Amino acid sequence: MERVTFDLAQVPLRQVNQFLHQVSGQTAPKTVAILNPDGAHNIAVGLDAPIAVEIMGHTGYYAAAMNQQAQVTITGNAGTGVAENMMSGQVRVKGFASVAAGASAHGGLLIIEGDASLRCGISLKGADIVVGGNVGSFSAFMAQAGCLVICGDAGDALGDSLYEAVIYVRGRIKSLGADARIEPMAAADIETVGSLLHQAGFEYHPQEFQRVASAKQLYHWNADANQEY
Repeated sequence: MERVTFDLAQVPLRQVNQFLHQVSGQTAPKTVAILNPDGAHNIAVGLDAPIAVEIMGHTGYYAAAMNQQAQVTITGNAGTGVAENMMSGQVRVKGFASVAAGASAHGGLLIIEGDASLRCGISLKGADIVVGGNVGSFSAFMAQAGCLVICGDAGDALGDSLYEAVIYVRGRIKSLGADARIEPMAAADIETVGSLLHQAGFEYHPQEFQRVASAKQLYHWNADANQEY
């Protein structure tokens, strides 16, 4: 089975998701194409098989959420929470992404070729995110592990309350969040950014990026800080 195509103008989304949940191992088609998504919510959620899924149009909330192993490509824009809680695999958005892209993602790679809105990578837990354009305010808020690579500009409060995740920004940073700071790029950072840019297909030089990480002043509460972090 090489390729299977579903047209959401003709087939209910529930039937498509049930098919995607049942494929595994040798029974899986190499590619599943989904036509006419028309902004539907929860397309291709909870996948757990090494298949390629091509969504030909715009998606609504939580497309490719909880993904494991699958390679999902959205040829359009994605609504709230694309690739939310992803565990492995890859999700590529060829347009723009709405709020909370990659929220709480544990593993895998999320690529957004356009801009991402507010709180991109919020509570990131180990996945990597590469954004080809700009990100909105409070991106990487409380991000705990993983990398957020931003090829454009970043909005207000970047990396607010950041833990061990690391942010790399090529463009302008409007403001840093509480406890976030700019640090020198080490050789390991250059290698990490270069690898992620290569996987995403972007031809920027890693040396053009600056590193943002946690100052770790919020790790322990300080009664004398008077909330001035």
